[in-house]
Amino acid sequence: MARRDARHGSRRARLLPLVALLVLAVAAAAAWRYDVLDRWLEPDRPADPAAIAPPEDLALPPAVEPAAVAEPLAAPGPVAAAAVRRAIAGDLRDEDLGRHVLAAVAPLEGAGVLVRTGSGSPLAVPASTTKVVTSTAALLAMDPDTVFTTRVVEDGARGIVLVGGGDPFLASEPPDAPDAPDSSDGPVWPERADVTTLARATADALAAEGRTRVRVGYDTSLFSGPEASPRWRADYLPDGVVSPITALWVDEGRPAEGFGRVEDPALTAATVFAGVLARRGIEVVGVPRERAAGDGAVELASVGSAPLSQVVEQVLEVSDNEAAEVLLRHVGLAAEGEGSFAAGRRGVVRLLGEAGVDLGRSVLWDGSGLSRQNRMDPAALLDVLRLAAADEHPRLRAVLTGLPVAGFTGSLSDRFDTGAPEGRGRVRAKTGTLTGITSLAGLAADREGRLMVFAMFADKVRVEDTLEARDAMDAAAAALGACRCG
Repeated sequence: MARRDARHGSRRARLLPLVALLVLAVAAAAAWRYDVLDRWLEPDRPADPAAIAPPEDLALPPAVEPAAVAEPLAAPGPVAAAAVRRAIAGDLRDEDLGRHVLAAVAPLEGAGVLVRTGSGSPLAVPASTTKVVTSTAALLAMDPDTVFTTRVVEDGARGIVLVGGGDPFLASEPPDAPDAPDSSDGPVWPERADVTTLARATADALAAEGRTRVRVGYDTSLFSGPEASPRWRADYLPDGVVSPITALWVDEGRPAEGFGRVEDPALTAATVFAGVLARRGIEVVGVPRERAAGDGAVELASVGSAPLSQVVEQVLEVSDNEAAEVLLRHVGLAAEGEGSFAAGRRGVVRLLGEAGVDLGRSVLWDGSGLSRQNRMDPAALLDVLRLAAADEHPRLRAVLTGLPVAGFTGSLSDRFDTGAPEGRGRVRAKTGTLTGITSLAGLAADREGRLMVFAMFADKVRVEDTLEARDAMDAAAAALGACRCG
């Protein structure tokens, strides 16, 4: 997602909970939108509603036992190709989508593609649907409970070093601070570690040792290689479309005031850290300097990120470019022993291949989908989504729960307002938008509960048709939710 995307007794029985996942997500989304969740999360409230006594003057009618269900609901039949084609054909022929439109739809259960439409090149620019691939690889590479730790270590006579651990959501201040970038009336999710809290703990540790004067260094050596993909447009960094990708930053490299990105995110993070030390009575000698911590450095303090599963959910829900690129670096570290763009790309291909997903002729140069040189076969994305839903890979479930719900959450909260209204809440999908490109990929449950995976790409959209093209693609996905595709 670039800056213009900011708006933006069988196996069958075991898959049925995913239908509930789609339906319950709507209720959860409604709870979030209407501030019900805030009340649920307050720690001083009883967890069990039965523990809350009703008002004394409340009169309730006697409980009525529900009638027994005579027989269980029959499972829906298989997905029919002809019904799917009828559902999506009209919207995908919309001229606003341009002259190169690819789509693939298949049952969630099984393999292969049921319906494939489009002509010309079998590959298209996937834009931010790339994040589905990156997130899946990250969960294959690491445990869902993995936490990324930012540390402060003593480095002998050279002072202390702030060591970046690749926490994508490391903040400058606690979320309840008045000037915190994410401050709001509601809770910040996922929870963020912050360098202010880390600096305070460091100051306390130094004071306990009787030290009141230090030099501050910062270490970004966890990641290597260029801070920008060589396959990005040259103006992405100078124009503040995306931050330089580094193992240490705060607020994803965004400035405390204004727009865009800071030029040196790691130095900015170290400067914030040093400023808090000074306010806590620790004199900082000079300015922070970049240097690697020594092998024998002793830890003074640390803070940990939210677990990887929550990071993945956030990346997918709001289409976070910077965090997706950090995840790609972690894939490189875990799979290839190197935190670079190149190692991350190799790791994605290897891990998915070992899990049974062949990306075929697809080529992905980054983790976020910002590169206009990325190419993907929509059928490959179907296989990635199926992998995330597979019974044998429960660790990948955050890929599904992170997909925005059509019309309710994340980058789909203000979409799906055209097309079949029955599609709202029955579709969960990752959006993708670059200039001239719109894409959508995810899950749909039709009106009788048939589960499908789909991927739709249009990469020749006229700029003046951007919104209309997006609506047409939303309508095609909504039609899957509205149809009776048996």
